[in-house]
Amino acid sequence: MIRTDIAPGIHFIEHARTNVYLVEDDDGLLLVDTGLPRSKTLLLEALSRIGRSVQDIRAVILTHGHFDHVGTAEHLRSRYGIPVYCHPDDAFIAAHPYRYERERTPFVYPLRHARSVPGLLHMAVAGAVAVKGVEDTLPLTPEAAAALPGAPLLVPTPGHTKGHCGLHFPDRDAVISGDALVTRDPYTGRPGPQVVAMAATADFDTALRSLEALRSTAAGTVLPGHGFPWLAGVDSAVAQAAEVGRH
Repeated sequence: MIRTDIAPGIHFIEHARTNVYLVEDDDGLLLVDTGLPRSKTLLLEALSRIGRSVQDIRAVILTHGHFDHVGTAEHLRSRYGIPVYCHPDDAFIAAHPYRYERERTPFVYPLRHARSVPGLLHMAVAGAVAVKGVEDTLPLTPEAAAALPGAPLLVPTPGHTKGHCGLHFPDRDAVISGDALVTRDPYTGRPGPQVVAMAATADFDTALRSLEALRSTAAGTVLPGHGFPWLAGVDSAVAQAAEVGRH
């Protein structure tokens, strides 16, 4: 799925229940997260729709280092020379995208949550078991982020991973929440705003506290790592996520 201008100058790409965002301004494009390996075709289609090419991508920002967000980062870096940024606390995971902390084993979730199975199968077919890590990441700092297209404000949201970060675009009234807040959990299949299940979250209590950092942006549009963008404001999204709590 491709939706151009889901927020002003921000384009939404969804493949295998995983989201990627292209942020556009006069200086070029910022790609936020890179999906799974077989998302490349959809990325090229999205670029064509907005009259751009891969050469217009000035940088990649990873909200965190999990495999379903790192998917094509190394390809873009090594083939096109596009720099890849992530928080220093997630640099190891970005290089080794299957080696991450979680509070509960993911293997029981498909047994307990049957509606998650179609999405997990789509992720597998899209290359979820064959993601190459990216070793040469650059440190994502507030100053580095502000110098990239869209000039995002960094929103530290640890919990899902230690270095997880959201990106706030005040002039576009939007925040990219990554997996700090999603609107469909890939491990349970449950729709609606929530923190990702303990199957993939390192510290759930910290993740719940980080919702307040997202709330503080007061953004009208929330752009999550999984699920459809939430257009009813971050405050209502955070309230619903807090109500869901641990799972």
